[in-house]
Amino acid sequence: MSQAGIVNIAGGGGGGSPVQTLTGDTGGAVPPTANNIFVIGGSSVANNTNGITVAGNAGTSTEVFTLTNRISVSSTTSDGLGQTQDVTLMTPSNGTSISFRLLVTGYDAINNETAGGELIGLSRSAAGSLDVIGTNDTFDESDAGLNAVDWDVIDIASPILQVRFVGIAGRTINWRALFDYTQAP
Repeated sequence: MSQAGIVNIAGGGGGGSPVQTLTGDTGGAVPPTANNIFVIGGSSVANNTNGITVAGNAGTSTEVFTLTNRISVSSTTSDGLGQTQDVTLMTPSNGTSISFRLLVTGYDAINNETAGGELIGLSRSAAGSLDVIGTNDTFDESDAGLNAVDWDVIDIASPILQVRFVGIAGRTINWRALFDYTQAP
């Protein structure tokens, strides 16, 4: 008789007992409660060279995996003039360089049209001032009715990095953007 598909938790492939604890980067060992350790995820603007943290909480039997160096923002452009919306991304620490990527999608539900793409750029924060360096490189696509929309990462409210969404007159566009970055030093 075949043994395929039989799972023996006591054997675990290493011949030992079932998992007793999980230990992440911080928080110490996390033991189970009622034979369960909760593993959850999230995201954070926090700068981390690895782009991820794993933190345990023994009191709640929880291990949290957090993707760092990322910000999710949303906005809506809707008026008769082709409204512009500026949304704050972050205030970088002074004396740093930031390489970033912005994934953008916009949707006009009334006309069932979409626009979106990717933007890649570089900024520098020094002496209390923030500058986006050069022009951001972009890839964008859209339905014909949204050809005139635009988005960009800007530094108008220095030292704050922002994303600017530009709509079209008479259209309501719901925007969502995911900004991720690498910061040095």
